[in-house]
Amino acid sequence: MTASTTIPASDPITLEVVRNKLDGIANEMQSTLVRSSFSPIVKEGLDASASLFTLEGETLAQATAIPIHLATLIPVVRTVLGRFPVAEMREGDIYIMNDPYLGGTHLPDIALVMPIFSAGRPIALSAAMTHHQDVGGMSPGSVPPNATEIFQEGIRIPPLKFRDAGEVNRTLVDLLCLNVRVPETFMGDLNAQVAACSIGARRVAELAERYGANRLPALTGELLARSEQLVRRAVERLPDGRYSYVDWLDNDGVDLDELVRIEVAIEIAGDRVTIDFAGTSPQVRGPFNCVPSGACAGAYFAVLAMSDPSIPINGGCFRPIELRLPEGSLVNPREPAPVNSRTSTIKRIAGTIIGALRQARPEDAPADAAAALHVLAFGGAREDGSRYVVGELIAAGSGASRGRDGVDVIETDGSNCMNLPVEALEMDVPIRVHRSELRADSGGRGSYRGGLGISREYEVLAGDVVFTHRGERHRRPARGAAGGDSGACAHSVIRRADGAEEVIPSKTLVRLAPGDRVEVNTAGGGGYGDPADRPADLLAADLAGGKVGEASWSAPAAAPTPAAGDD
Repeated sequence: MTASTTIPASDPITLEVVRNKLDGIANEMQSTLVRSSFSPIVKEGLDASASLFTLEGETLAQATAIPIHLATLIPVVRTVLGRFPVAEMREGDIYIMNDPYLGGTHLPDIALVMPIFSAGRPIALSAAMTHHQDVGGMSPGSVPPNATEIFQEGIRIPPLKFRDAGEVNRTLVDLLCLNVRVPETFMGDLNAQVAACSIGARRVAELAERYGANRLPALTGELLARSEQLVRRAVERLPDGRYSYVDWLDNDGVDLDELVRIEVAIEIAGDRVTIDFAGTSPQVRGPFNCVPSGACAGAYFAVLAMSDPSIPINGGCFRPIELRLPEGSLVNPREPAPVNSRTSTIKRIAGTIIGALRQARPEDAPADAAAALHVLAFGGAREDGSRYVVGELIAAGSGASRGRDGVDVIETDGSNCMNLPVEALEMDVPIRVHRSELRADSGGRGSYRGGLGISREYEVLAGDVVFTHRGERHRRPARGAAGGDSGACAHSVIRRADGAEEVIPSKTLVRLAPGDRVEVNTAGGGGYGDPADRPADLLAADLAGGKVGEASWSAPAAAPTPAAGDD
């Protein structure tokens, strides 16, 4: 053992070095994951995440990636640990699962978990989650917005060994490849996850060798305890009380005229936060149900976003947060309810919690974000007969805040993906993007303007295409704050080659033919403050840049958005 390993765990320099090293390892895993993947949704859209875990299943360090993934990896790892005890793990083992009802999130998000060994014994776990472009089911891309049971959404994977002491489970691989539409892409992304976990294992083993395998758990345990303490202090700065808020999803993908209610009541008591979802809709027929892992992800993101962004994120941060999730509700559905579209629900959960906490800290909370990740999936065949499935993730505007405009076209509230570059999409599939531009006048007016949405127009060039459109904010806009206006609602339309037009009611699964075009306009964020108080230089810059029009900015204020509890 080197002299450095005799430093007490409480030594602040050693703790900070180890913390930054662990964060660096997680980010190196993430870089490996993205750079090694095959599918555009990962290598361009960044829809994948990596983390390190303790042997007790707590987050040790996480990459700068997708909060929804990073939080839902927690129950995945714990499920794996429950099925495969640490004492029985061997070097070279890798575990796989995606089942939402066993701790996963939705079927396209497949997790790999790998034990990390030092001196012949396990000391930690590395994990990677990737949104796979297709995992079977009733529609290309495996996100059918009209699914009514999980069996229509793709192949379910319980906790299994993907690799046993270095030996890949070929039977499992053959089974998986037979059930997906693009097996080569699927395996390319899965092997990228293996590479990411292997990098994490190698680097943590090196860290243990430097500081001692016996010392490292003490160091990491103290890091978790300190993050917990910092979050508790941040919560204590919030006024004790009960704060509530309601927001809505457009529909559940099946009953297209029925809004879906998400209500939270947050109780702040000293250094603890309790979030109760008692007023939330019962589970729905369509796939917008969200299993508890997703509800926790949205809650963790929102509470930490409203606390102190400098706090190192690890498992200790989540200890002061308690959720009450009524069984049989939208946020705790009974099997076999469909769940593939849970991202929309998680984002609305996060936004609703921030809306409630705005009552406790009005000076720090932004107006409502559009918080709408439009998911598009195109599935068809190329001229050579090869099948393709490509997913597109389109962001909207964030809410303005005191002293700052909202951000145009950005992921908020738990996701952190990118839209596909036009060139990447057009090179891969026979689809042309005719237009991709900021959507003028979509941000809510205010002394500070809400972020703008985006307008994109796609044309099918060849072949018969199965098209999935999963949108939000088509019916209820993002509300402004402190006198600001609501943002514009989303709007999407299909223009057929024969001139016919079909307005998309937020969600649809249809076929497109050559010459058909799809125009997607995402929503804007809410404005903050009285529009009459807009700084003249900011308004002039918006007018010059075409972000707002003179007529629309000077028009009378729109009718108020319906109150939170109104139908």
